[in-house]
Amino acid sequence: MTKGEKKMNKKLYDAVFGLAIGDALGVPYEFKSRGSFVCKGMAGYGTHDQPAGTWSDDTSMAIATAKSIKDNEGRIDLHDIRSNFLRWMKDEEFTATGEVFDIGIATGRALMSGRPRTGERDNGNGSLMRILPLAFTDASDEEIRAVSAITHGHEISMKACQIYVHVARRLLAGEAIRDILPDLEYNKPFDRLQRLDQLAEEDISSGGYVVDTLEASLWALLNGSDFEDTVLTSVNLGSDTDTTGAVAGGLAGIVYGLDSEFAGACMDQLQGREVIEECLW
Repeated sequence: MTKGEKKMNKKLYDAVFGLAIGDALGVPYEFKSRGSFVCKGMAGYGTHDQPAGTWSDDTSMAIATAKSIKDNEGRIDLHDIRSNFLRWMKDEEFTATGEVFDIGIATGRALMSGRPRTGERDNGNGSLMRILPLAFTDASDEEIRAVSAITHGHEISMKACQIYVHVARRLLAGEAIRDILPDLEYNKPFDRLQRLDQLAEEDISSGGYVVDTLEASLWALLNGSDFEDTVLTSVNLGSDTDTTGAVAGGLAGIVYGLDSEFAGACMDQLQGREVIEECLW
């Protein structure tokens, strides 16, 4: 293994565990409105009545994706990824505590039927939250879109995943988010990405719509000063706290790593760490 490969593996570790930390931080506050709570660190119970450090479907599906990539030596095997998703949903594999306690409506319907959801109203963030491992492969845009379309096959969802993977790859290459954003020239509904630096918190929505999650996560990274600041900012936006935390946390892990005191404390409280580690390469 070369030095470059070792560095990439460390980045993958930081990215996926950053995602898991953001997810777990947000789990107790999911659906709570902005300003009705303050997340300062790992907390237990709350919305889903789970112990502190418990991650949800966001991390489960991300590591199920990573495990398939690992098992297929870097190749994207859609059937195998979907098989892992079914093992999660039906057999409760790839979970923090052996329990599936949160699954998106579109995701559940798509997996049960074997067909992606393609309606305008099916553009939740259920594929964006799990797509990050593809940034560590040479997956083409077509493959990124196809992995999204295992569950979310509308153009908006597939494009959001494509944009996110492109941003993650540029962050891995050492570019700063402030330099990346001006290059994100897309038509609606992605036209605000290029000017996120001009938007205040009140301009940012953080619900389950995939475009809102993409914007909120990139905005949190743009305005965060370190890993702690980024993930807490993302969770404290409220509403879909675990997914916004996960999507932002994965990018923050790439940018800042997990060597801080805050990240270390979160890692100490994270449930099921070995389950995540087994899926990484």
